[in-house]
Amino acid sequence: MKAVFPGSFDPITSGHMDVLTRASGIFEQVTVTVMHNARKQGKHLFPLEERLEILREATAHLPNVAVDSFSGLLVDYMRQQGRSIIVRGLRAVSDYEYELQIAHLNRQIGDTETVFIMAATRWSFVSSSMVKEIASYGGDVSEMVPRASAQALRLKFAEAYAAKAGDTEKI
Repeated sequence: MKAVFPGSFDPITSGHMDVLTRASGIFEQVTVTVMHNARKQGKHLFPLEERLEILREATAHLPNVAVDSFSGLLVDYMRQQGRSIIVRGLRAVSDYEYELQIAHLNRQIGDTETVFIMAATRWSFVSSSMVKEIASYGGDVSEMVPRASAQALRLKFAEAYAAKAGDTEKI
Protein backbone atom coordinates (compact mmCIF):
# COMPACT_ATOMS: atom_id res chain seq x y z
CA MET A 1 0.00 0.00 0.00
CA LYS A 2 1.06 3.56 -0.70
CA ALA A 3 0.48 6.49 1.65
CA VAL A 4 0.70 10.27 1.67
CA PHE A 5 2.23 12.28 4.53
CA PRO A 6 0.97 15.88 4.05
CA GLY A 7 2.10 19.01 5.87
CA SER A 8 3.61 22.44 5.54
CA PHE A 9 7.05 21.25 6.74
CA ASP A 10 8.30 24.78 7.41
CA PRO A 11 10.81 23.27 8.17
CA ILE A 12 10.70 19.51 8.66
CA THR A 13 11.59 18.55 12.24
CA SER A 14 13.04 15.44 13.87
CA GLY A 15 9.49 14.62 14.99
CA HIS A 16 8.31 14.67 11.37
CA MET A 17 11.29 12.51 10.42
CA ASP A 18 10.49 10.03 13.20
CA VAL A 19 6.92 9.62 11.94
CA LEU A 20 8.04 9.46 8.31
CA THR A 21 10.77 6.90 8.95
CA ARG A 22 8.35 4.66 10.82
CA ALA A 23 5.67 5.11 8.12
CA SER A 24 8.24 4.14 5.45
CA GLY A 25 8.68 0.84 7.32
CA ILE A 26 4.93 0.17 7.21
CA PHE A 27 4.01 1.28 3.70
CA GLU A 28 5.43 0.29 0.32
CA GLN A 29 5.83 3.97 -0.56
CA VAL A 30 5.22 7.22 1.29
CA THR A 31 4.93 10.52 -0.52
CA VAL A 32 5.69 13.55 1.61
CA THR A 33 3.53 16.30 0.19
CA VAL A 34 4.04 19.95 0.97
CA MET A 35 0.77 21.82 1.07
CA HIS A 36 0.86 25.02 -0.92
CA ASN A 37 -1.81 27.53 0.02
CA ALA A 38 -1.74 30.66 -2.15
CA ARG A 39 -3.71 32.54 0.53
CA LYS A 40 -0.83 31.95 2.95
CA GLN A 41 1.77 33.31 0.53
CA GLY A 42 4.49 35.02 2.54
CA LYS A 43 3.44 33.42 5.84
CA HIS A 44 6.00 30.63 5.61
CA LEU A 45 9.63 31.10 6.59
CA PHE A 46 10.79 29.06 3.60
CA PRO A 47 9.26 29.35 0.14
CA LEU A 48 7.75 26.19 -1.36
CA GLU A 49 10.74 25.28 -3.56
CA GLU A 50 13.12 25.63 -0.62
CA ARG A 51 10.94 23.42 1.57
CA LEU A 52 10.88 20.80 -1.17
CA GLU A 53 14.68 20.91 -1.47
CA ILE A 54 15.12 20.58 2.30
CA LEU A 55 12.75 17.59 2.27
CA ARG A 56 14.56 15.93 -0.63
CA GLU A 57 17.86 16.23 1.20
CA ALA A 58 16.42 15.12 4.56
CA THR A 59 14.72 12.05 3.07
CA ALA A 60 17.43 10.96 0.61
CA HIS A 61 18.31 7.98 2.82
CA LEU A 62 14.75 6.62 2.65
CA PRO A 63 14.45 4.80 -0.71
CA ASN A 64 10.68 4.42 -0.63
CA VAL A 65 9.94 8.07 0.20
CA ALA A 66 9.07 10.58 -2.52
CA VAL A 67 8.63 14.35 -2.19
CA ASP A 68 5.87 16.32 -3.90
CA SER A 69 3.65 19.37 -3.43
CA PHE A 70 0.03 20.25 -4.03
CA SER A 71 -2.45 23.06 -3.70
CA GLY A 72 -6.13 22.70 -3.05
CA LEU A 73 -7.88 19.93 -1.18
CA LEU A 74 -5.81 17.00 0.03
CA VAL A 75 -8.56 14.57 -1.02
CA ASP A 76 -8.31 15.86 -4.61
CA TYR A 77 -4.54 15.24 -4.55
CA MET A 78 -5.18 11.76 -3.14
CA ARG A 79 -7.57 10.96 -6.00
CA GLN A 80 -5.11 12.28 -8.61
CA GLN A 81 -2.36 10.10 -7.15
CA GLY A 82 -4.58 7.05 -6.71
CA ARG A 83 -3.93 6.99 -2.96
CA SER A 84 -6.33 6.41 -0.10
CA ILE A 85 -4.13 6.42 3.02
CA ILE A 86 -3.07 9.59 4.82
CA VAL A 87 -0.34 9.45 7.47
CA ARG A 88 -0.49 12.02 10.24
CA GLY A 89 1.84 12.41 13.18
CA LEU A 90 0.60 13.13 16.68
CA ARG A 91 2.58 14.71 19.51
CA ALA A 92 -0.09 15.16 22.18
CA VAL A 93 -3.79 14.74 22.92
CA SER A 94 -4.41 18.28 21.67
CA ASP A 95 -3.09 17.24 18.23
CA TYR A 96 -5.47 14.26 18.22
CA GLU A 97 -8.60 16.33 18.66
CA TYR A 98 -7.78 18.53 15.66
CA GLU A 99 -6.50 15.66 13.51
CA LEU A 100 -9.56 13.53 14.27
CA GLN A 101 -11.85 16.21 12.84
CA ILE A 102 -9.74 16.47 9.69
CA ALA A 103 -9.60 12.67 9.34
CA HIS A 104 -13.41 12.43 9.54
CA LEU A 105 -13.82 15.20 6.96
CA ASN A 106 -11.30 13.62 4.58
CA ARG A 107 -13.04 10.26 4.88
CA GLN A 108 -16.45 11.84 4.29
CA ILE A 109 -15.50 13.86 1.21
CA GLY A 110 -12.64 11.79 -0.17
CA ASP A 111 -13.01 8.17 0.90
CA THR A 112 -9.59 8.17 2.56
CA GLU A 113 -8.32 6.52 5.71
CA THR A 114 -6.00 8.31 8.12
CA VAL A 115 -3.31 6.44 10.00
CA PHE A 116 -2.01 8.20 13.09
CA ILE A 117 1.56 7.59 14.19
CA MET A 118 2.63 8.92 17.55
CA ALA A 119 5.90 10.82 17.45
CA ALA A 120 8.49 9.40 19.84
CA THR A 121 8.25 10.97 23.29
CA ARG A 122 11.58 12.73 22.83
CA TRP A 123 10.04 14.77 19.98
CA SER A 124 6.64 15.45 21.57
CA PHE A 125 7.63 19.03 22.47
CA VAL A 126 9.16 19.92 19.09
CA SER A 127 7.17 21.96 16.58
CA SER A 128 8.27 23.85 13.49
CA SER A 129 7.06 27.08 15.12
CA MET A 130 9.19 26.57 18.21
CA VAL A 131 12.21 25.57 16.14
CA LYS A 132 11.91 28.74 14.04
CA GLU A 133 11.64 30.86 17.17
CA ILE A 134 14.75 29.34 18.75
CA ALA A 135 16.70 29.64 15.48
CA SER A 136 15.64 33.28 15.05
CA TYR A 137 17.65 34.03 18.21
CA GLY A 138 20.64 31.99 17.08
CA GLY A 139 19.79 29.02 19.30
CA ASP A 140 21.02 25.51 18.61
CA VAL A 141 18.27 23.46 16.98
CA SER A 142 20.53 20.76 15.54
CA GLU A 143 19.01 18.04 17.74
CA MET A 144 15.44 19.05 16.84
CA VAL A 145 15.70 19.05 13.05
CA PRO A 146 17.45 17.03 10.35
CA ARG A 147 20.77 18.40 9.07
CA ALA A 148 19.16 19.92 5.96
CA SER A 149 16.73 21.95 8.08
CA ALA A 150 19.47 23.05 10.49
CA GLN A 151 21.61 24.32 7.61
CA ALA A 152 18.68 26.17 6.03
CA LEU A 153 17.79 27.78 9.36
CA ARG A 154 21.41 28.88 9.91
CA LEU A 155 21.39 30.55 6.49
CA LYS A 156 18.01 32.16 7.08
CA PHE A 157 19.06 33.52 10.48
CA ALA A 158 22.75 34.06 9.72
CA GLU A 159 22.85 37.42 11.52
CA ALA A 160 21.40 35.96 14.73
CA TYR A 161 23.86 33.07 14.67
CA ALA A 162 26.77 35.42 13.97
CA ALA A 163 25.72 37.72 16.82
CA LYS A 164 25.37 34.76 19.18
CA ALA A 165 28.82 33.47 18.18
CA GLY A 166 30.21 36.96 18.82
CA ASP A 167 28.65 36.99 22.29
CA THR A 168 30.15 33.59 23.05
CA GLU A 169 33.62 34.76 22.06
CA LYS A 170 33.35 37.72 24.45
CA ILE A 171 32.61 35.49 27.44
